[in-house]
Amino acid sequence: MTISANHTAPGTTAPDQGHQEPPENALTEAVKKFGITIEDYMLPARHQIQMVAPDGTLNPDSEQGTEPGHEYPLPGDEELLAAYEQLVVGRRVNDQNSALVRQGRMAVYPSSHGQEACQVAAALCLSEGDWMFPTYRDAVAVMARGVDPVQAMTIFRGDWHGGYDPLKHKVGIQCTPLTTQLLHAVGVAHAAKLRGKDTVVLAMCGDGATSEGDFHEALNFAAVFHLPVIFFVQNNKYAISVPLAHQSVAPSLAHKAVGYGMAGERVDGNDVVALLAVLDRGVKLAREGSGPLLVEAHTYRMQAHTNADDDTRYRESAEVAEWRAKDPVTRMRTYLTGRGLLDTAGEERIAAHAEAVARTLREGLGEDVPVDPQDLFRHVFEKQTPQLKEQSAMLADELARDAAAASDPKEAGK
Repeated sequence: MTISANHTAPGTTAPDQGHQEPPENALTEAVKKFGITIEDYMLPARHQIQMVAPDGTLNPDSEQGTEPGHEYPLPGDEELLAAYEQLVVGRRVNDQNSALVRQGRMAVYPSSHGQEACQVAAALCLSEGDWMFPTYRDAVAVMARGVDPVQAMTIFRGDWHGGYDPLKHKVGIQCTPLTTQLLHAVGVAHAAKLRGKDTVVLAMCGDGATSEGDFHEALNFAAVFHLPVIFFVQNNKYAISVPLAHQSVAPSLAHKAVGYGMAGERVDGNDVVALLAVLDRGVKLAREGSGPLLVEAHTYRMQAHTNADDDTRYRESAEVAEWRAKDPVTRMRTYLTGRGLLDTAGEERIAAHAEAVARTLREGLGEDVPVDPQDLFRHVFEKQTPQLKEQSAMLADELARDAAAASDPKEAGK
C-alpha cells in the first residue's frame, strides 16, 4: 500500500481538520520580530556589510550592505576608540611575537597580522560572563579578552600546556587540532542554557575549518537545540596553502547557515566598525533567544601561515599587495582622525601602551623556565598508572645518578 502526501491511504478520507499551518519552532518564533520571511532572515544580506571603506571614509547608508532584517547601528565612539587601541596593540603583538620566534624565544607563532580587526571585535562584543573559544591564530583576541600577554603566549613556547585559566577568563585554551573548539563551544552553550544562564558563546574558526566534520556537528547541534552561539568564521582565503575555491563552491561560507536552520551574515573582516556592529547585534539577539548565528568575515593574513610556512609557493605578491591597501589599522586610524576622535596625543598614548605590551612579552618570554622532568608523568592521568609510576621511578633514578656523577666524577658509570 502506498501513502499519499497527506498521509492517508488511497480510498480513505482524512478527518477534516481545517487549514493547518506548519508547527512553529524556536527559529520561526524568533523571526517574527523582524517582519521578514524566514528565508530572508537565514540568508545573508545580498552584499557584505561594510561601513567604513578601505580609504577610511564612512560609506553612505545605501552602500553599507544592510537591508530589512539585516540592519546594524553604528557602534558608539567609546567602543570605536577602545577597538582602535586594541588594533594597535594587536599589530605590535603580532610583530613582536614574529621577532621572538626568529630569536628562538618561541617555538612557533601563527601571526594574525592583517586580521586584527576580527580579533578585536571578537573580544569586545562579549560581556564578562560570556565565553570565547579561539583558534591557534587568535592570540590577539585572547589578550584583548584580558588574558596576560605572557600567559597567552606560553603555549607557543612549547614548554607547557597553556598559561592561563580558561574558567577565570571565560576563554578556551588555544589548540592546534582543527575545529575541535566548536564542539566545546556548543557544549558550554548547552550547559548554560540548561542552567538558565544568559551566557553567549563566540566560537572562532577559519575557512578551512568549514570543511571539517566537527563544523557540521557543532552547527547542527547548536541549531537543533537553539543555542546562543555565534560561529565566527575568519575567511582569510587559505587553509594553509589550499585556496577557498578548492574547499567550497557555495556562494559564500555564510550561505552554509541556511542548511542548518540558522541565520548567516557576511561582513568586511578588515572593517572593525562593521564587525563590531554585526557581532554586537548578534550577541544581543542570541542573548534574547534568537538562536545561533554564522558570521563570515572576509579578511586576509598578510604573513605566512606560521614561521614554518613559505607562502610564496602558493600565492602571488600582487595579491598580498592588494590586501595591504585594505589594512584594518590604517583604515580605522583614518576614520577616527577624520571624525576628530583621535589626535596626536591619543596616538602617542596608544603607541606607548602597545610598546609596553611588547616589552612585557620580550621580558617574560626571555626568562628561562625551570623544567621538572617529572611533569611528564604528573599530568597524564588523575591517578598514575603502574606503568607511569615505574617510568617515573626509572627517570628519578637516572637523574639521581647523573647528579651524583656531576658532583663526584668517581661515581660516573656506577
